[in-house]
Amino acid sequence: MDRYDLVIVGAGPAGLTAGLYAGRSRLRTAVLESMMPGGQAAITDMLENYPGVGSVNGAELSQKMLEQMKAFGAELLTGEVTGFESGDDGFAVSAGGKTYAARAVIVASGTGFRKLGVPGEEELAGRGVSYCATCDGPFYKGQEIAVVGGGDSALQEALYLTTFAKKIYLIHRRDEFRAVPVLDERVRSHEVIECLCSNVVTAIRGENGVEALELHDKKTGKDRTLAVAGVFLFVGLEPRTAFLKNFVELDESGFVVTDQEMKTSVRGVLAAGDCRAKLLRQVSTAVGDGATAAFAAQRYLEDDEW
Repeated sequence: MDRYDLVIVGAGPAGLTAGLYAGRSRLRTAVLESMMPGGQAAITDMLENYPGVGSVNGAELSQKMLEQMKAFGAELLTGEVTGFESGDDGFAVSAGGKTYAARAVIVASGTGFRKLGVPGEEELAGRGVSYCATCDGPFYKGQEIAVVGGGDSALQEALYLTTFAKKIYLIHRRDEFRAVPVLDERVRSHEVIECLCSNVVTAIRGENGVEALELHDKKTGKDRTLAVAGVFLFVGLEPRTAFLKNFVELDESGFVVTDQEMKTSVRGVLAAGDCRAKLLRQVSTAVGDGATAAFAAQRYLEDDEW
């Protein structure tokens, strides 16, 4: 069993920042990631609200964070966490068929995309149903597509997709979008985007790929079929915390409950980033969480203070 001072679960902005701070503190640190380092940031085309850098591509920023973390000695290991146990001398974290011993753990597992839960979504996933505009947008050059959602992510990704699609239907179940005003203004004034508010998707149709959406207009009560070649779903996020159930305190939505020092209900376990119960989930807040969690873990390991 490989032994570390600190194991960090997740290599998004929170995990990478925690790894950087832990490495600088000379803690033997492993960062476990089951997918792409960078988390949601890595698949975001452009970040405009990360202080000091102006507009920056999410993948590029994530790569710089990863390189900086590695330069200070933290190890990036591949594997999805399948087990999490505590013992007399710390914790055992199982991932990718291996078990890692840790004196302390920071959970920075982030979030996954919430599913719409309508007929055709699962069957056509990867065949016209997408949750990543950066990944799949280039496949729809010159075609008509739909984006479902009304928050910042949905509007931001719809704007990105205008680079490729000739027509985008932005579908939202409420009368107004929940995004920040600057994004709202941009999508409403864009000639490629048509906003369909007060509409819900009731089914996704197609044989070998997406061909159409079934829509229900909440105001008129009428149903109709909208022909599209693909649909991008941005209807919210769910925390990746299933492995923590019955281990640390979670809120009713599954997010990890912490105090202001990122401490969870279990001594020696901290949480940071989007998986944590908090008001705002942004790269800037994740970075702050990661730095705080690493500093708190260092104090715990050195002074046994909790």
